[in-house]
Amino acid sequence: MSRLLSSIACALLFAGCDRQDQSQDAVELGNKRVKVGAYSEAIRAYESALDGTAKSADVHYKMAVIYDDKLKSPLDAIHHYDRYLALAPEGSRAKEARTARAECENHLHVAMKDGGFMTLAEAARLRNENESLRKTIVELRNPKTPPAPRVANPNVADPLPQGARKHLVKKGETLASIAFFYYRNRAQASQIRDANFNQLGGKDIIKPGMTLIIPALPAKKHP
Repeated sequence: MSRLLSSIACALLFAGCDRQDQSQDAVELGNKRVKVGAYSEAIRAYESALDGTAKSADVHYKMAVIYDDKLKSPLDAIHHYDRYLALAPEGSRAKEARTARAECENHLHVAMKDGGFMTLAEAARLRNENESLRKTIVELRNPKTPPAPRVANPNVADPLPQGARKHLVKKGETLASIAFFYYRNRAQASQIRDANFNQLGGKDIIKPGMTLIIPALPAKKHP
C-alpha cells in the first residue's frame, strides 16, 4: 500500500513539474516573440502559460504591457492589469499596474469624446431604436387579424349614450339634414348612423316615424 501511495505521489510530482516546465517554456517563447516584434504570437504564447494561479500574475502583466504599448488596445490591457492586481495585489509591479491601468482608462475616455467609441447614452438610444424597429418588423411579418365587422341586430335596442337626445324622423328628413340641424355639420351624419346601428343596419336610409338617437359630440380639446 505504501509503495502504491509513493508511486502516485511521484506521478503527481512529475506531472506538476511537467506542467511547470511547459508553462516556463511558453513564457520564454513569448519573451522571444516580443524581442522580434511578433506581439500577437507573444500573446498566444503567454496565454498558454496562464493557469489562474498567483504564478501567472507576471504573465498577465507582460500581456497587459503588450496590449497597452504595442497593440494599442487599452480595453484588453485593463483586463490583464486587473488580473495581475487580483493575483498579486502587493506584487512588485502593483504600483506600475495601477498607474498604467488609470492611463488606459483615460485613453478610453478620450476616444469616447472623439467619437472613437460609443458613449453609454448613445448606446442606450440605439438600443431603444433597435428594439422599436424589431417590434415594427415583427408586426409587419405577423399582421394582426383585423377586427370582425360589426353586425347589426334589429332585435337589440341601440344603447342611449350619456348626453344623447332622441329625434322623431319627419317626412323628407335625411341623416344629413338632421345632422345639420343638431350639429350644424352635415358630415356628422355618420355619428347618428353609428349611434343607431342596430335600427338602421349600418345604412343611411331612414323612414318617417323612426326614433333616432342623437349622440352628443365629444367636447373639443383646447391646446
